Amino acid sequence: MGGRDFPPHVAYIAIGSNLGDRISFCREALHQLQRAVLIKKVSSLYETEPVDYGNQGWFYNAVIEIETPLSPRRLLDVCQLIEQKMGKKIEIPKGPRTIDLDLLFYNQVIIHDEGLTVPHPAIPHRRFVLVPLSEIAPQLNHPTLQKTATVLLSQLKQGETVQQRYPAGWEGGL
Repeated sequence: MGGRDFPPHVAYIAIGSNLGDRISFCREALHQLQRAVLIKKVSSLYETEPVDYGNQGWFYNAVIEIETPLSPRRLLDVCQLIEQKMGKKIEIPKGPRTIDLDLLFYNQVIIHDEGLTVPHPAIPHRRFVLVPLSEIAPQLNHPTLQKTATVLLSQLKQGETVQQRYPAGWEGGL
C-alpha cells in the first residue's frame, strides 16, 4: 500500500442507558462500535443511581477500552451517529436516554475544542465511570490530574450507588 503502519490509538468510552431494555441497548451500542473500532476490554455492567436529575430510572453503565485508527473528532462523530441511530433524544439535560456514549480518554491526549473535551471533564466526579474504568484499567493515568483511575475513585466522596449487575461477558462474546 505504500503507507506506514502506525500503532492504533487507545481510547476509553463510557456506555450508559436507562430507558427500555437497557442491556440490549448497551449490547447494540457495542456491536455498532465494533464496526468502526477494535474492542479490547469490556467492564462489568453496573446498575447506577441517576446523578443530577433524580426523577428517572436507574442506568446501566460500563466502560470499554478500544483501539482505533480514527482521530478523536472522528471517533466522537461515530459515537454520536450510533446514539442517533439508536434513538437518543435528550428532552431534559442529564435526563433519560436510550444510549449514551462518552469519549473518556484518547491516548494521553488533552483536547479543548468546541464540542470535544478530552479527557472528559466529569471523570473525576462520576463514580459510575470510575468504578468500571478502575475495573478494566486501574493504572490508567489521567493526563491532567496525574492520578490513576483507582486513586481518583478512592478520593471520590460518597455519592451515587453503583452496583455490579452483570459480570464481564454480559456483552455476549463480541
